[in-house]
Amino acid sequence: MAQTLRPKSLRELSRLVAEGESFDLGLSELLDEYYASGPEGRRRMIEEEPEALSEVENAYLAAVAEHLAYHSGLQPPEWVFSEKRFLKQPFFAARVEGLNPLLLKESPTAFRRRMIFVSGNALSRA
Repeated sequence: MAQTLRPKSLRELSRLVAEGESFDLGLSELLDEYYASGPEGRRRMIEEEPEALSEVENAYLAAVAEHLAYHSGLQPPEWVFSEKRFLKQPFFAARVEGLNPLLLKESPTAFRRRMIFVSGNALSRA
């Protein structure tokens, strides 16, 4: 596996994941960069469509871009609305099935509408 780098965009994150990097670690690193950037930097980080990954990762990246855009006062990029960026079967991020009802309740709209169920603070960074 390659050395983990801090991706500067969702597209770069998808490329790193395709090369074997951890999706979760890469996303955490990207979020650190995103929150440290100004409006123009944030726009650049989400505007270019990521490379195709798994169905869940494809939908997850679109949910991330849409959620971040709305919460940063940006227009979501068009690619997030592509049919391939929505799941046909639900995905729950919790490893413990008993947490699924909580995820159903907390999941942000951009995730929920793609049938991805995560915690309300899934994109938060300490």
